[in-house]
Amino acid sequence: MKEPTGDEEQRQHTPPQRSFLRDNGLGLAFGIGFLLTLVGQAIAGHAEFNSQLVDEGLARVDFGGYVTSSDFAVDVTENWQSEYLQFFLYIFVTVWLVQRGSPESKEPHKAGTESDKEQMVGEHAKQDSPRWAKKRGWRQTTYARSLGMVMGTIFLLSWLAQSVTGVAAHNERQLRELQAPNSWGEYLVLPDFWDRTLQNWQSELLAVASMAVLSIYLRQRGSPESKPVGAAHTATGVEG
Repeated sequence: MKEPTGDEEQRQHTPPQRSFLRDNGLGLAFGIGFLLTLVGQAIAGHAEFNSQLVDEGLARVDFGGYVTSSDFAVDVTENWQSEYLQFFLYIFVTVWLVQRGSPESKEPHKAGTESDKEQMVGEHAKQDSPRWAKKRGWRQTTYARSLGMVMGTIFLLSWLAQSVTGVAAHNERQLRELQAPNSWGEYLVLPDFWDRTLQNWQSELLAVASMAVLSIYLRQRGSPESKPVGAAHTATGVEG
C-alpha cells in the first residue's frame, strides 16, 4: 500500500474549509485586494469627478451614476489593458529571450520552445498530464499556447474597451466645453488616448525589467519569485 506523502498526510488532518483557504490563499488574497482597491478607486474617483463638475458649474452625480459612467470605465480599463499587455509580452518573450542569473528567466541553453520530452507532451506526457497535452495536432498546438493566447485576447478586449469608453468620456468633456465630439477613429490618433495608454505601458515594462534584473542580485527568503538566499548570482531559472 502506498504511503501518503507529507502534503497528503497534512491534507488528511486539515479541515476542508481551512484546507481550501490555505491552498487558494494567493488567489483569494489578491482577488479581495482587487475588489477593495476597485471600491476605493470608485469612491475617490466619484469625489474627484464631482469636484470637477462643481468647478464647471454643473450638477453633481450620485455614486451609481459615476460607477456606470464612461469616466470611471476608462480609468479602470486603461489599467487592465496595460497589466495584461505586461503578462502577454512576458509570457511570449521569455520563450526566446533570457536574462542570465534571473529566476524570472530560463537557463540560456533552454531558449526556444523546448523538446516534446522537456514539455511532457505526446508520448512523453505523464499520467496526470492535461488531456490535450497527450494529444497530437491542433489540440496540443492550441493548448501549448493557450496561456499567451488568453492573455493576449484579454489585453485586446480591454484595450478596445478603453478606447470605446475613452472616446465617450472625451466627448462628454468636449460637449461640456461646447466643442465638437470626435469619432472613435479620430480619438485613436488624439494625444489624450495615447497619453493614457503609453504612461501605463512604460510603467509595466519598467516593472518587468526591474524584477528580471534586480532578482539576479537581491533575494527574498521563501519567495518563489526569488532565488534561494545562498544561490549564486549567475544561477538562472532557480526559484526559492
